[in-house]
Amino acid sequence: MSAEQWGRVDADGTVYVRTADGERPVGSYPGASPEEALAYFARKFDDLAAQISLLEQRIAAGHVSGPEAESGVSRLRDAVAQSNAVGDLAALVARLDALAPLAEAKKAEADKAKAEAKAKAAAERATLVEEAETLSAVDAERMPWKTTGDRLRVLFDEWKRLQKEARLDKHTEDELWKRFSHARTTFDRKRRQHFGALDEQRAQVKAAKEALVAEAEALSTSTDWGPTAGAYRTLMDRWKAAGRASKKDDDDLWVRFRAAQDAFFAARTAASSVVDAEFSANLEVKEALLVEAEALLPVTDLQAAKNALRGIQERWEAAGKVPRADIGRVEGRMRAVEQAVRDAEQDRWRRTNPEARARAEDAVTQLETTIAGLRTKLEKAQAAGDARKVTEHEQAIAAREEWLEQARKALEEYSG
Repeated sequence: MSAEQWGRVDADGTVYVRTADGERPVGSYPGASPEEALAYFARKFDDLAAQISLLEQRIAAGHVSGPEAESGVSRLRDAVAQSNAVGDLAALVARLDALAPLAEAKKAEADKAKAEAKAKAAAERATLVEEAETLSAVDAERMPWKTTGDRLRVLFDEWKRLQKEARLDKHTEDELWKRFSHARTTFDRKRRQHFGALDEQRAQVKAAKEALVAEAEALSTSTDWGPTAGAYRTLMDRWKAAGRASKKDDDDLWVRFRAAQDAFFAARTAASSVVDAEFSANLEVKEALLVEAEALLPVTDLQAAKNALRGIQERWEAAGKVPRADIGRVEGRMRAVEQAVRDAEQDRWRRTNPEARARAEDAVTQLETTIAGLRTKLEKAQAAGDARKVTEHEQAIAAREEWLEQARKALEEYSG
């Protein structure tokens, strides 16, 4: 439609637009013809129509968000209402009215998506809070401090990332942050208390071990070998029971403790080496005596063996000490010979014990008498044809003959 249909130019050059409510002035274009003036204001109308067309296209293509569409419709509606243009303004309004439901739907969709995003963000934030609270609630004795601290730092970084991605409403944000911050603070407080107590405990252990080191160093020059070696064993037990100081303190103190201990035992070893060298000749004497003593075995003449062993023992004592490393070996061999002689003496006493021999003889006599009586009974049962009695007497005789054989063997031992 032509511009003349929607507007006119008055004689004074004022341009009017025709609307359903009547005419209204839209301006003037000095120095121009009526046609040029109408064309100027018609172009303004075309600009508005082009803006509405662009908004229609963008909404249809989904290139604008709900709030942007709604804002665009509202802005253009105001622009049309306030426009100084010549054209079918009612048609533009109608087009905007048609866009309004689409813009509202877009906004509702955007609001829903925004609400869902906030709910998701709140849920993600709540998950971080719950994990932080669970971590901080672990008892101090069972708390894995490093891994928990590392994990809480990761959760805090995740919190900041989520916070940048989506803001929650102030109440929800504040409540979740309060819980999250409290969990981190609880963990930090527990950690300070735990390691504070640990530092105090380690300080006490350090003091105790410093005292042990002082004792060990005081003993390092002792030449009272036996008691001092025992004292070092006691110190070692106390060291183990003392617990652990910090790694550096523990390592440094252990170096000093071990050095004192090593100094003592090195001195003892050196002294023992000197003594062992002096006792080497004694060892040779005792090894020769062992050969002489072991030649007495097995014992065939007890009295001769006892006499010979007594002389060997006297020379053994007179020979003196042997090197420490050989004590157990040579003493063990001598004890074996002495035990063999004692065993032989015990065996002879057992075999010559008159009371035991008398008991053995009495057992043999009683069994022989019993068997003789049973044989008489057996003969009578056989003569009477009493099969049951015959069987009983035969079984009784067989059992006692076995006992008799054993008794006679026992008696023979006392006759050896």
